[in-house]
Amino acid sequence: MKIVRLFACLFLPLMVIAGCTPTPPNTSDALTRQDTSGQVAQTVAQDEVTKLTNAIMAMGPGIDPEEARRAANISYSYTAQLAREYEITDPPLIHNTKVNMGVKPRGLCWHWAEDMEKRLKQERFKTLQLHRAIANHDKAFRIEHSTAIVSRRGDTMEQGIILDPWRYGGTLFWSPLLEDTRYEWHPRAEVLAFKRELALAAQ
Repeated sequence: MKIVRLFACLFLPLMVIAGCTPTPPNTSDALTRQDTSGQVAQTVAQDEVTKLTNAIMAMGPGIDPEEARRAANISYSYTAQLAREYEITDPPLIHNTKVNMGVKPRGLCWHWAEDMEKRLKQERFKTLQLHRAIANHDKAFRIEHSTAIVSRRGDTMEQGIILDPWRYGGTLFWSPLLEDTRYEWHPRAEVLAFKRELALAAQ
């Protein structure tokens, strides 16, 4: 009982401050449900992969359909792989706390964003481009959040699609950036420059 009370004291304030991460939609939740062999159910995943593929293609002309399909497929399959490697068994904020306590190996939002970006960059896409973004860096009572973004090559991140596996705890959330009303996204490079300026000012 002491352990339960300790975890409650640690987690509940975080949930209140961050606004509590909501439950993912049923369709997305079904996607990452694993069978007894630990693999994502392919019949469910393929429908979601197709939707993301179409969304990537809809970003504009000149996108290679094969690259769009590959990017969508990797986004889902790699999310499932990372969820196993990160040992995801809890909602995001609780998992964050376990990572910070050393109980879990990895799985903070920037881990997801970093690993997803690295994996997709291995494909050396010619018609697609990867970006990184950060939200809440300037908000005192919200936790900072990071994500990877895919866009048509040459486009800005604002014209791209967010690939965010952290938000629903290992279930891939994706959306055109401009339609994601939950976060106000800023380019990662700008945020890091802002933080460097603050650090210099503090000195």
